[in-house]
Amino acid sequence: MENLISLVNKLQRACTALGDHGEESALPTLWDSLPAIAVVGGQSSGKSSVLESIVGKDFLPRGAGIVTRRPLVLQLHRIDEGKEYGEFMHLPRKKFTDFAALRQEISDETDRETGRSKQISSVPIHLSIYSPNVVNLTLIDLPGLTKVAVEGQSESIVQDIENMVRSFIEKPNCIILAISPANQDLATSDAIKISREVDPKGERTFGVLTKIDLMDQGTNAVDILEGRAYKLQFPWIGVVNRSQADINKSVDMIAARRREREYFATSPEYQHMASRMGSEHLGKMLSKHLETVIKSRIPGLQSLINKTIAELEAELSRLGKSIATDTGGKLYMIMEISRTFDQIFKEHLDGVRPGGDKIYSVFDNQFPAALKRLHFDKHLSMDNVRKIITEADGYQPHLIAPEPGYRRLVESTLVTIRGPAEAAVDAVFSLLKELVQKSVSETAELKQYPTLRAEVLKAAISSLERMKEESKRATLQLVDMECGYLTVEFFRKLPQDVEKGGNPTHSIFDRYNDSYLRRVGSTVLSYVNMVCGTLRNSIPKSIVYCQVREAKRSLLDHFFAELGTKESKQLGKLLDEDPAIMQRRISIGKRLELYRSAQAEIDAVSWAK
Repeated sequence: MENLISLVNKLQRACTALGDHGEESALPTLWDSLPAIAVVGGQSSGKSSVLESIVGKDFLPRGAGIVTRRPLVLQLHRIDEGKEYGEFMHLPRKKFTDFAALRQEISDETDRETGRSKQISSVPIHLSIYSPNVVNLTLIDLPGLTKVAVEGQSESIVQDIENMVRSFIEKPNCIILAISPANQDLATSDAIKISREVDPKGERTFGVLTKIDLMDQGTNAVDILEGRAYKLQFPWIGVVNRSQADINKSVDMIAARRREREYFATSPEYQHMASRMGSEHLGKMLSKHLETVIKSRIPGLQSLINKTIAELEAELSRLGKSIATDTGGKLYMIMEISRTFDQIFKEHLDGVRPGGDKIYSVFDNQFPAALKRLHFDKHLSMDNVRKIITEADGYQPHLIAPEPGYRRLVESTLVTIRGPAEAAVDAVFSLLKELVQKSVSETAELKQYPTLRAEVLKAAISSLERMKEESKRATLQLVDMECGYLTVEFFRKLPQDVEKGGNPTHSIFDRYNDSYLRRVGSTVLSYVNMVCGTLRNSIPKSIVYCQVREAKRSLLDHFFAELGTKESKQLGKLLDEDPAIMQRRISIGKRLELYRSAQAEIDAVSWAK
């Protein structure tokens, strides 16, 4: 069972080292979940003397006013032999065999945290004492409750101390050791009063009665010790500490223990309860009770730790990695985040994520619909065909087929396809831009760094704009090529068709009659429709090649090239994380380290069993 108290000792030390003091914060606290014994008492209640009696050493600072100004986590370790010594957590490699020096270090460490202003602090001091004269036990000595502030202290000190004490003892895992002097009315005891407020049924309060030997003659504490005056769940324990004269004479603590045993054994009022009185019995009883409580709490503690680790890991993952300090690390981090964005963008295009299908919709619906809206038949109306052919003939009408007129009709009709072609390029650009913006918002790492987010978005859209211009050039070039060179095979059939349609020896003016012009318009429309069919297939290919494929291949190439020229300071500006998030990550990391350490310690104890 001793290793259970040792386990809690390790966890308490880890809590302090990693900043978990059980205070109200936005972080989960392990400290509040650990069973502990808090020593509570008013000034001059004999609280320090009780602790020194349990330890068997004179080691606590003494003086007028408030001496204990920080919680002292006192961890007692029983050793079989050897010289007794103390160790502070803040001085891990220094052993104090001189307990007067140990007392001075408690005062000095208190001043380091609070200054010499006599103010208080909730940050604990951890002291481990190794001795053959102690039981395995951990106690938390809290500042003594007081009713007035002394010189040099703020008027709020009385309430501040009460609030600190209450913050410790109101926790359900805290065992309260309430110290009250027997030579004062128990109804006025500061320790009993505050203990009753947080533990009204007395289920986790141990009452300790000091100064029994200083009671007025003819009075005794039997009614209190036997639970008749004030009943608690656990029996009251009386102790007899050293007097001030004994302290001044530096009376040995071991001798004081012996004299305490003799007092209870020889006093007629207390002989019948002598076996459960005294500081030695108090130490053993507290050790045994603490072991029992720890054992009962271990399963719940394990469950809490595992659950909290999962929650902290999830939050740490959401917060992302911490920022590198060197140039190479920053560059690598920026590129990794950018590649993550790039991969998300590609997943949208490839159908792993939604959105890429809208591009196909441009080619399958929007572009063909735009071509239909051109209404080539209106452009090839009788009047327009007559006008263009006549103008193309000039001063000398055509002889057989109006070739210049055909060319002008074809070219003037095909050139209208440039509009839908450009619109298709712009539509795909808009969709790619939309996917870029969506991918940026879906890249969790970019949320940490607003400047990098803006730069990546700017670089990606800039690349898309360059690709759009190249795509527009290539796409319009396809239309221009169709305008610039007509398919000869299609028109080689025209003379035969003309012969079938009429006699070429007719008057030249007959060649401009309605029937003839309709035939020319119909021929041109057939050719234009054939070209439209070709462009309907080739323009999407051009757009995909110049925009979609290129975006997948080299969306951030220019950005990466520019990154390589930046200095560490410039890279740092891109990683301008919110300071609050940086601090949160550090805090979460420390707290996660604490809980993982606790998990390992508890597992080690479980395996040892």
